[in-house]
Amino acid sequence: MSQYGNVNEYEEIGYEGTIENEDGGFTLLPEGDYEFTVSKITRGRYEGSDKMPACNSVTVELTVWGAQDKAVITERFFLVRKFEWKLSQFFLSIGVKKHGEPLNMRWNIEGMKGKCKVYIDKYQKQGGGEGQSNKIKKFYAYDENVQTVSAQPRQQYQQTYQQPPQTSGGAWTAGNF
Repeated sequence: MSQYGNVNEYEEIGYEGTIENEDGGFTLLPEGDYEFTVSKITRGRYEGSDKMPACNSVTVELTVWGAQDKAVITERFFLVRKFEWKLSQFFLSIGVKKHGEPLNMRWNIEGMKGKCKVYIDKYQKQGGGEGQSNKIKKFYAYDENVQTVSAQPRQQYQQTYQQPPQTSGGAWTAGNF
């Protein structure tokens, strides 16, 4: 992680302010299986479209650990029955949901870890040209034996990331890796 890891990325800079960071912060990971850490949760409301009604949504920022770097992938969950399978897959991945058991969702999951399959999504940029970004293809259940990309510099990243304290009301046990 760069020395700028704990800086608020939307902190305003004065006209004569000091700047240092030369890294744009975008990393494209190769397709593969990776470990991730839940880094941010944002509850919201989807206003609806021709294909889906208005509904509650949750945006989850995942820090995905590559062999030499890390990437942040954002996943949006729509809280409708049609996508219940995806919610179950995610909660199974971080060890909150157990196979065959119902789960009352709780979103105090920042700092929890899981495994996922990442792919490269190609899209057309608004100004023309092709863009690429990482997306999650699948979340692996906590008990699936999946060989992930080895994140060698991960200990360096973890030095600046402080896991939030766990509440006494949490009944979950995170999956072992």
